[in-house]
Amino acid sequence: MTARGVEGAYQGALRAFQNPMLDLLHRTYAPFVVTVLAMMFTPERSTVAVADAHAELGDALDRLRAAGYGQEDDQPLPSGNARDLCRQWVQAGWLVRQVTDDVEVYRLSAHGVGALEVAGRVGGARTRVSESRVRTLLEAVERLAQDADPDVMARMARLQTEIDQRRRELARLEKGGEVETVGDDQLLEAAENVLHLARELPADFARVAESIKAMQRDVVADLRQDVRPTGEVLREYLERGRQIMDATPEGRAFAGALRLIGDPAQIDDLWGLLRTVLRHPFTGQMPEQQRRELAEIARRIEQGVKEVLAAQRQASHVITTQVRNHDPMRDRQVDELLRDVMSGLHAWMPEARRGAAVDPLRRLPVADVGHLRQTTSDPRPPQPPTPLQEWDEVADVPSADTRAWGGPQYAELHAHLAAFAGDAEEADVAAAFRAADERIRRPVDLLGLLEIAHGLGMTDTEEVAVVDAVRPDGSGRRFAFGGVLAANPAANSAADPAAGDADE
Repeated sequence: MTARGVEGAYQGALRAFQNPMLDLLHRTYAPFVVTVLAMMFTPERSTVAVADAHAELGDALDRLRAAGYGQEDDQPLPSGNARDLCRQWVQAGWLVRQVTDDVEVYRLSAHGVGALEVAGRVGGARTRVSESRVRTLLEAVERLAQDADPDVMARMARLQTEIDQRRRELARLEKGGEVETVGDDQLLEAAENVLHLARELPADFARVAESIKAMQRDVVADLRQDVRPTGEVLREYLERGRQIMDATPEGRAFAGALRLIGDPAQIDDLWGLLRTVLRHPFTGQMPEQQRRELAEIARRIEQGVKEVLAAQRQASHVITTQVRNHDPMRDRQVDELLRDVMSGLHAWMPEARRGAAVDPLRRLPVADVGHLRQTTSDPRPPQPPTPLQEWDEVADVPSADTRAWGGPQYAELHAHLAAFAGDAEEADVAAAFRAADERIRRPVDLLGLLEIAHGLGMTDTEEVAVVDAVRPDGSGRRFAFGGVLAANPAANSAADPAAGDADE
């Protein structure tokens, strides 16, 4: 082994361990981080609200500390509160904080998903060299050779050989041959291989989504620094936005996979195949967690595809919006202002102390005006306004028909209610309205009578009263309301303000 070879391998290992995924697994508190992230984020719960994540993380810390963990060196727990820990995990690249439907949420980054999968594989069942895994490898190599070989005759020969084998198997079954059964051990090995392949998918989907978002950030950053004509910027960046799926290696790989799994018929067939497998007796020998993972494979694929497509739509929307609102001069002014603020904070922070008072900006800076006008025009009008004309005509008096369509006649209703009550302490409002003259038995008069009863004091009868009102044109309306008893107006010393206004 040469010195240059050792040095190159060591530098490669250093770069690998700078990856956030390996950094997470290398940390002192890695068991706690892996445990909490695995419990918070599940296939059915890809995002967690920030407040809920802080509460769940704090509860997990309290429970583990109450159980005695964190007191020994081999069982370490991190210090600090849940908010600080989540902030550290975001900075380390294990979590991503974003806004979804106007709510701040956390989601696992691709590095976090990969770390959980590595920990799950190491802590779970040990992967074995089995017939299923070898067959998968051989089939993958065979398919690779077929796709890479452009020889038409060789391809035809392979297809003919496969057709002959299928025909011989079909003829054997048609003659009454039995289907070759596979032992439960081999089926279990094949199921473990399927789960092993499925566990790689979430991290792959997350990497595709993050590569799209990284390209979005690069495009927006380039746009903010661009000083080219708006038309040229619009054509270039909108084209990149439309082709964002083809602009990254991960996106191109996902686009190829999407052609296989994006078809709803393929997903339906996958669901049917999984149900067939789960009905087989050999699945009873699998742990409950593995059976659950096997049943959720199709759902995890659908969820991963949705996350990638959502990231693509969001990136296209952000780029399009930025292009439409792009103003290089304003962006440079905002950047300069932010740099001034940061430089001011850097200069103030070293000298500041905890609890130090900060002088607020009580007024805006005064503009530096070179010269102000010393004279103003006379604000008085050049001549007084025209005097008002005297109105000698007699005001129009509303006709009787107009008054009939007006509001409640409070004075007459008040007098009618007093006459109807007589010497009694209370009077039924519905009965009083039925006994009223047709002139004050309009729909608005019913409201006026209830208003007068409310001012005098009324009691509910817990019954439904039904009355017939008559409009000025002779049409009738029937109303139902909760029955009430009104106090006798003659015995009530307080005059009704509405009635008094009506008298005036």
